[in-house]
Amino acid sequence: CGNGFTCGEFLRRGWQVTGTDLSESGIAIARKAYPTGSFEVLPADENILENLKEAAYDLVISTEVVEHLYAPRPYVRGCFAALKPGGRFICTTPYHGYLKNLMLALAGHWDRHANPLWDGGHIKLWSRKSLGSLLTECGFTNLQFRGAGRVPWLWMTMVVNVDKPSK
Repeated sequence: CGNGFTCGEFLRRGWQVTGTDLSESGIAIARKAYPTGSFEVLPADENILENLKEAAYDLVISTEVVEHLYAPRPYVRGCFAALKPGGRFICTTPYHGYLKNLMLALAGHWDRHANPLWDGGHIKLWSRKSLGSLLTECGFTNLQFRGAGRVPWLWMTMVVNVDKPSK
């Protein structure tokens, strides 16, 4: 949840919210800014729900996380486990479709865009197909994809909504 901004928007609308992040400083900022929320320092893995000691959730949102993970499968399995049957998972990540990557390479911007020297940067570059494969492999259904920012097929971000089956 980083500094808690997105959680704060849900809190403002009356939702009960639990935000997690690996960053202790981010969680400290979130707790101070949004004292009615619950914020925990937790790893992005399959034990999310067990570590929170909470009941399952109706909605799990992951914003710009999956591209930073060496092992995304345990994290996505954890998000699946954290949902009630029929719950929804919304995941955002930078978009890396084939046309966008080709345009970056032709413009001479690939090295800047996918710089391996960026400490803490993006480890995985996701396309609609690759992220969709991960999500369905982990049990999600009803894949819905939208691009955001810039023009179609050169999007900055993709937003994927999926559901945990009701049974």
